[in-house]
Amino acid sequence: MTTVPPAPPLTVAAPGRPPARRLRAGSLLTYLLLVVAALFFLVPVYLLLATALKSPDAINLGTAWHWPARLNWASFSDAWAKIGGNMGNSLFLAVVSTLLAALLGSLNGYALAKWKFRGANTLFALMLFGMFIPYQAVLIPLFQFIKGLGLYGSIWGLVLAHVVYGLPITTLIFRNFYSDVPDALVEAATIDGAGFWDIYRRVIFPISIPGFVVVIIWEFTQVWNEFLFAATLTNTSSQPVTYALSQLAGGQAVSWNLPMAGAILAALPTLLVYVLLGRYFVRGLLAGSVKG
Repeated sequence: MTTVPPAPPLTVAAPGRPPARRLRAGSLLTYLLLVVAALFFLVPVYLLLATALKSPDAINLGTAWHWPARLNWASFSDAWAKIGGNMGNSLFLAVVSTLLAALLGSLNGYALAKWKFRGANTLFALMLFGMFIPYQAVLIPLFQFIKGLGLYGSIWGLVLAHVVYGLPITTLIFRNFYSDVPDALVEAATIDGAGFWDIYRRVIFPISIPGFVVVIIWEFTQVWNEFLFAATLTNTSSQPVTYALSQLAGGQAVSWNLPMAGAILAALPTLLVYVLLGRYFVRGLLAGSVKG
């Protein structure tokens, strides 16, 4: 009986360029584009810092791109002397408004996502409509409303305005987040006798940290950078830093190192928030988006 020898294994010709080399070239191109984009966006930061570190007599259009020969750190101390109190107002405003808007938005999202009631979808649509109303359209009624409450000119009137305007976006974020939480968790807690507040405190809130991170970053940045409400709903003692910065550049002869230094100081809190929480931002946005 004759045996048939096994057929030799088929060999596939390798392509002209190894896949690893193609992958390496693609990665290098990606990193190169990212570096170019980073340099492009850092150009204004360089001009801001270079101008802030110059003395007033060294600032002119011809040498705007030049790094200062002598560093003038006094610009920062002078700017802080003018806007330091306003920085405190902005910090109080942003922290209180952000926490209140995040907590109320979390409760709204929880109720709309897990406690079905008649008209919930209509109520949610009406809340989202508030996202598309520009500040200018409601400024006069808002002014009259806050004045009627006796809060005009105080920091609490500004807190109220930002909390009300922040509720639509915070509710949207939390509702979408809670929609992917299994209903079985709420049903099991209900069977055990837990009510609305107990379920929120013991079940929903502990798993809401990614959603809170997203809301805190978003809301803190919006409140800190807002200008229109700051210019119309407050008086001198409660004005935030955005309004104070506009006053640094006032007058006919502007010492540009002073507003530039003030702008750097005003940007530090939001930068710190992104540094501390930025790595959780995308993770929080995607939390619950993939069901497994």
